[in-house]
Amino acid sequence: MLFWFAGAAVVTAWVVLHDPAFDLRFLVAGALVADVVDGLTGGPAVLHSVAGCAVVLGGVMLATRGHRQARRGLLAGSFGLFLHLVFDGAWRDTQVFWWPAFGLDLGDGQLPSIARGWWNLPLELAGLAGLAWAWRRFGLRDPERRRRFLRTGHLGRDLAT
Repeated sequence: MLFWFAGAAVVTAWVVLHDPAFDLRFLVAGALVADVVDGLTGGPAVLHSVAGCAVVLGGVMLATRGHRQARRGLLAGSFGLFLHLVFDGAWRDTQVFWWPAFGLDLGDGQLPSIARGWWNLPLELAGLAGLAWAWRRFGLRDPERRRRFLRTGHLGRDLAT
């Protein structure tokens, strides 16, 4: 699953924050990284838990003291991690979601995005629709705006209205 997490995270961040300086590149990376990292272990693990995401957030806050630019980007990535939990329905596996509150065993389940099976198709289509909306809303058809976004992660102050 790629488009579902990316599109849902971008649309949610824009609707909630409405901040053209929020780095959507890091947001999308954060929304995707949990399945990549935990997928290497064969199932949901620490990044599918609230504690794991909170530790990453705390690490970002500690590591970026005095580095405002780095902090903004990495906070966007942390926000993406938390959004992944929501859009993956991670709370349905309480053993992993609340790890380590009820023990250190993470179980041997599948990643929620794999366990969903064919339901991934409509979710991927919804994610593509969200990304298409963002492409139009943010004016990324314009090559200069697109270059600036890819280079800096910023969309332009004119979108703040």
